[in-house]
Amino acid sequence: PPSGRCGAGTAVAGPGEEQAERPRERRQAAGRPWWASRRSCSSPSGTPSPPSTSTAAGRSPSPSSSYSISNTSCLLGYIDPLINVLSHNLCTVLNVPHDPVALEEHFRDDDEGPVSNQGYMPYLNKFILEKVQGNFDKVEFNRMCWTLCAKKNLSKSPLLISDEDAFKVWVIFNFLSEDKYPLIIVPEEIEYLLKKLTEAMGAGWQQEQFDHYKVALNTSREGLSAWELIDLIGSGQFSKGMDRQTVSMAINEVFNELILDVLKQGYMLKKGHKRKNWTERWFVLKPNIISYYVSEDLKDKKGDIILDGNCCVEALPDKDGKKCLFVIKCLDKSFEISASDKKKKQEWIQAIQTTVNLLRAGSPPPHKEARQKRKELRQKLLAEHEELERQMKELQTANENKQKELETVRKQLEAAAARAAEEEKKRLQTQVELQDRFSLELEREKMVRQKMEEQVAQKSSELEQYLQRVRELEEMYKQLQDALEDEKQARQDEETVRKLQARLLEEESAKRAELEKWHLQQQQTIQMTEAEKQELENQRMIKEQALQVAMQQLEQLELERKEALEQYEEVKKKLETAANNTKSWKDKVAHHEGLIRLIEPGSKNPHLITNWGPAAFTEAELEQRQKSWKGKKATSE
Repeated sequence: PPSGRCGAGTAVAGPGEEQAERPRERRQAAGRPWWASRRSCSSPSGTPSPPSTSTAAGRSPSPSSSYSISNTSCLLGYIDPLINVLSHNLCTVLNVPHDPVALEEHFRDDDEGPVSNQGYMPYLNKFILEKVQGNFDKVEFNRMCWTLCAKKNLSKSPLLISDEDAFKVWVIFNFLSEDKYPLIIVPEEIEYLLKKLTEAMGAGWQQEQFDHYKVALNTSREGLSAWELIDLIGSGQFSKGMDRQTVSMAINEVFNELILDVLKQGYMLKKGHKRKNWTERWFVLKPNIISYYVSEDLKDKKGDIILDGNCCVEALPDKDGKKCLFVIKCLDKSFEISASDKKKKQEWIQAIQTTVNLLRAGSPPPHKEARQKRKELRQKLLAEHEELERQMKELQTANENKQKELETVRKQLEAAAARAAEEEKKRLQTQVELQDRFSLELEREKMVRQKMEEQVAQKSSELEQYLQRVRELEEMYKQLQDALEDEKQARQDEETVRKLQARLLEEESAKRAELEKWHLQQQQTIQMTEAEKQELENQRMIKEQALQVAMQQLEQLELERKEALEQYEEVKKKLETAANNTKSWKDKVAHHEGLIRLIEPGSKNPHLITNWGPAAFTEAELEQRQKSWKGKKATSE
């Protein structure tokens, strides 16, 4: 045997035993695979294993005992180191205890490779996968599987995406691929993934370009493998004009949504529970939890908000100088959060409320539910297509059977015509005297032939009608295929319209609630306005009555004013007359002022004395004129 290998009994058996054991070793070594080799008995350092105690003592064991001793001494050399390392790493990633003794015992008598009862696949299923509890990091497990297969299968040509982005595309492929081996992703899921990436990059979706690609893909195969999908995205065929960083950010966003179940993420301010200060945190919303970190690199985690069916989210009014506030209420505590603007606030409230509603209903995340619906729709369309193919096969089989029947009838007619020709020839060869006797039979034979020809014509017409029916069915089949394509497009359009209608219904419900609120306010305002209107009407009636009284008083005062003016004109005329009469006397008095005084007629009533002499009116007349003047002033006001 080669250096470093230990044959059965090599260290302990005698010459005869060694020669007897070596043929069996060669027979076993000829069929043993690399992953289950048990010949190498070297220690990890490369030196042969030490002999057993019985050998060191000088005792010569039997061939069977020497074989078991040799197996024991070479136990560490049974399994290839790669298999041992792979098993240990799988157990570490899946949180399963590793049992190297069970691994060695499993491969002890393996001679048929990994598909045998002692192969690696049965060991993987029995000792590792059956013990998985689900409490392991799926991303790390995917990364380990990626490490095992990426180097061999990943394209060597330069791609627009990095190895990390290729790994994320590979994980997304495993999520969207069909549940059958070999794994492929169908064109519908390719379109869904490319639309998500295009939307994340902020570019427009090129439906016509994808339709051409889809037609070319359907003519060659059913879908793409993981590596072909990586080449498609990495080639930039559907991301022209986008740089490497934009494509990477789009892949990371879709990876977070589909694989890590990240429903929404972003920076917001959170109010502390102890110091009551506001701190900026990076929030990540998942189906049953909200985690917040110091920054978006997710390295320093500060806490979690556990969501369940009892949680609720409510908007808060602005306070303490903070705007766009809302609160997440849980059973044990509440969390006050401030968004950057009203749009972000509404988006977060809606996303959290949707997550809580899904938890109450026990529904999966939206992207998983949408994937299940797409899969069910594909299965339904496939079943309908298979049913249509089955019906077409039945029609084709019936057509073939009908053609066989017509061929049989045609052969029968040809045989009958041949027999009729032979009989006619025989009748012509008979004697002339028998012609009269067989003329009736000839006529009858002609009638029979005519009937048979009519039957043949009828059968030919039926055949033509049947062929026409077959052509109509083929045309109907093409129309059905077109209808299926139209229905598929209509379902996509219907999904888009349904989403739009849902958004419009939400906006309409919000506007309706606001209109109802305005309506209640308007009704209250109308009621208050009616009361004020009634009060104003009463005041107006009172003022109208007062106005009528004032108008009457004004008319009375106007009459009094006219009478006073007439009296004033009369008095004015009298004064002018008296002034003319006494003008000469006044001049004389002015010349002799201080010596003489003009004698004037006196009055019964006492006169008012002013600085210029006696007044022209008495006190009674002056009071009457003051009252008249005050009345006119009050009326004008």
